Amino acid sequence: MTRRSCAIYATGIVCAHLLILGIALLVAQVFQTMIQERIKKEITLAENSRVLDGWINPPPPVYMQYFFFNVTNPDEFLAGKEKPKVTQIGPYTYREYRPRENVTFLENGTKIFATNPKSFVFLRDMSVGDPEVDRVTTVNIPFIAVMNELNSYSFFLRSFVSMWMGSMGIEVFMNRTVHEVLWGFKDPLLSKLHTMRPEVDEHFGLMYNKNGTHEGEFVFHTGEKNYMDYGKIDTWNGISQMNWWSSNQSNMINGTDGSVFHTFLSRKELLYIFAADLCRSIHLGYVADTEVKGIPAFRFAPPSDVLAPPDENPNNAGFCVPAGDCLGKGVLKVSVCRQGAPIVVSFPHFYQADDRYISAIDGMNPNEEEHETYLDINPTTGVPIRACKRAQLNVILKRVPVFMSSLLPSEYHFFLFKKVICFLLNFQTATIDDESAAQMRTLLLIVTVVSNFPVIIVGLGAILLVILIFLVCRNQPRANKQTAIYGSKLV
Repeated sequence: MTRRSCAIYATGIVCAHLLILGIALLVAQVFQTMIQERIKKEITLAENSRVLDGWINPPPPVYMQYFFFNVTNPDEFLAGKEKPKVTQIGPYTYREYRPRENVTFLENGTKIFATNPKSFVFLRDMSVGDPEVDRVTTVNIPFIAVMNELNSYSFFLRSFVSMWMGSMGIEVFMNRTVHEVLWGFKDPLLSKLHTMRPEVDEHFGLMYNKNGTHEGEFVFHTGEKNYMDYGKIDTWNGISQMNWWSSNQSNMINGTDGSVFHTFLSRKELLYIFAADLCRSIHLGYVADTEVKGIPAFRFAPPSDVLAPPDENPNNAGFCVPAGDCLGKGVLKVSVCRQGAPIVVSFPHFYQADDRYISAIDGMNPNEEEHETYLDINPTTGVPIRACKRAQLNVILKRVPVFMSSLLPSEYHFFLFKKVICFLLNFQTATIDDESAAQMRTLLLIVTVVSNFPVIIVGLGAILLVILIFLVCRNQPRANKQTAIYGSKLV
């Protein structure tokens, strides 16, 4: 046997083995299953110190950007001559730090306890001005809260309190610095109430006493028992179900806190997030494939039915408190967990809300690009690599009849009925940093190579098959020539 023939036979044998082995591994999905099980095992909070460290100290920088709606025509609006006109000012940007503390494993590592204190540092270079200097005319929320509370009192008491507030010069709108509105100031109305009711805090601020504090005590699932439960909230402040809303379904604490999700996400999934500031869980649906710093991701965003009224989404009936007292599409009344203040949450500029809210205020310009909330999540690891949480705070102004109203200033003769006035936007953004992105790209490359190892084997077998065919074809003319010469000699 010639050297060429040996090469052909050897190539054929190796080719056959590679093709058979590669096809068998593809059909059995041995490597795909192995890498999936390995990732599921690695990405748990109980066993992997690297994952735990990243969970305790999240690497992506988080920025809170606050925008204010400055009311430009408060007098005309209160007189009933014009609808409110607002201009958006901001952003005032703060770096948010949110390390987890008091981390303790429970139930043999299947659950983990933690608190999540948040602190904020002002970033001048990412802001439009100085929050301690810039002023804004906005709704006087302490005043509105007191007027709202008066509904449960007699006409005489409402009349007395109204005249008392009028004599103090307290009005529906206030003009304060951005820093005061955010981080707190000593309010004259609350100070007066504090002298009569010491439990009433004299200070008011949207973020008052929230710098350095946490939103509650959480117990999370580590994913040790079931990788699908990775990061899900088991209890919050010792409860597994809230009692604010009017149905059991609405009171459920579903999903994670939005920082982690289980591995191998599907486009068909609904992801649930519990938002303590919204006092409820919300769901997000798949929107599109995207890419962040070279990392593939699925974009998930809240669909329009998240804040839809019960006639469009019956599951939302429980968020009407008291039962049956519902607002329109795109807004959620969160008074039940905001100490009675008539606060309403929506997406910025009433994005996805009823047109009546948008048209009631001059200055609303909702659009998806600027006002949508979304998460970009790598589906293999379940890690959010870009997040943008956008929300708007509003207040409800409604008629509060008072005795002898003709003697009171016009601003207390509320012509409004469930008029929703916007006053603050907050955008929370986070994008994976370059170092973490490089590490994830390396991990995903290894996963891709190992998962596709059977394909690589089949590919090598296919290449050898082409080489085999080439060698056979090249050897064929010489074989024919040798046969012809041998035949001629016989003749």
